[in-house]
Amino acid sequence: MLDIRVIRENPEHVKERVRLRGGEHWMLVDRVLECDEKRRKIETEKQALSQERNSSSKKIGALLKEGKKEEADAIKARMTELGERLRELESAATAAAEEQEQLLLSIPNMPHDGAPIGADETSNPVLRTWGEKPQIETPQDHVQLASALGLLDFESAARISGSGFIVYRGLGARLERALVNFLLDTQTLENGYEEVGVPFMVKRDCMVGTGQLPKFEEDMYGLEGNTMFNVPTAEVPVTNLYREQILRETDLPIKMTAYTPCYRREAGSAGRENKGMIRVHQFDKVELVTICRPEDGFDLLEKLTTHAESILQKLNLHYRVIELCTGDVGFSSAKTYDIEVWAPGQGKYLEVSSCSCFTDYQARRMKLRYKTADGKMRVPYTLNGSGTALPRLYVALLEQYQQPDGSIRIPDALVPYFGHSSITKP
Repeated sequence: MLDIRVIRENPEHVKERVRLRGGEHWMLVDRVLECDEKRRKIETEKQALSQERNSSSKKIGALLKEGKKEEADAIKARMTELGERLRELESAATAAAEEQEQLLLSIPNMPHDGAPIGADETSNPVLRTWGEKPQIETPQDHVQLASALGLLDFESAARISGSGFIVYRGLGARLERALVNFLLDTQTLENGYEEVGVPFMVKRDCMVGTGQLPKFEEDMYGLEGNTMFNVPTAEVPVTNLYREQILRETDLPIKMTAYTPCYRREAGSAGRENKGMIRVHQFDKVELVTICRPEDGFDLLEKLTTHAESILQKLNLHYRVIELCTGDVGFSSAKTYDIEVWAPGQGKYLEVSSCSCFTDYQARRMKLRYKTADGKMRVPYTLNGSGTALPRLYVALLEQYQQPDGSIRIPDALVPYFGHSSITKP
């Protein structure tokens, strides 16, 4: 969440930055300030009455010793009134604090000052491209390729779970497993991330901490009355590993990577975009998470993005990197780069990774802090990125490496993990 002190000190700047996202979230800033003023007035009255009660309590004993019972009784009566008023104020303070927190949780992060300004994805500039589009005369899409090779079984998935799920078969399942291991080894052995294995279900507080809740609750798979959730991404459990903790400055940066399945309702629109495995309810992903000092945050975002890119480069897959404009950047993010891989069978680029710096927005929600060498408390920055999402990587690999005879050539870097140099028709 945003720092309430920043909102108090420069509310117009906050409203201006949030307004650039579109929508009406910026209007919540004034409501936060109204609630904050109300809460602070309550706290001021509480402190004054508490001091009066403490002072009066000391007087009663002295008055009774002096035989001034009537005066002592009058003070006792006043203390009873103070106690009743303090209970009312305590209740009001709690309600005001809860209201303020809910308002703060509902305001998105401020876009980075250098973010491109725009209303939607049409304003996202392409920053760079890598590699060349493969020249394929009549490209097949991944559904055609995988069906002919017996790699994927969408019909069985629909029978057991419904639409939007995948069953991998034979070498198709082996390829998925090979990709997961390849991704984890690249990020741990080459890019310096600690691998962590985390639960695939998390508490509600963890979803609030990374910003999925309360805004995106309808997109999530909740359990036990929405007190628990299937993870929508490893970002949630991995970043929350340090929730409500105080780190040392020397601990930073912390770099972690994890594999998890991801669960999302993914309503989407009907048609080609939902075909096959491009938009599904359950998919595998390897996530990269960094926790760092604020002054290092945006430099480390650049490095994290190159670490995600390194996967596509090692697999020799053509891709591009775009920066999200103010109207397209995610709710919790201040700055985001999307990596989009080319899918010849789709005739378009597919987002395979989203790399973001959240500034201190998530850390405040998680109550995560660190202590500097001189003993000062600060709030760290958090970053994450997909390293990468498996379904669209899988799609791009099949479609970019398809051969005229319908077989799939396996990239050299993946052969040691997969055990074969190609996939041919049975």
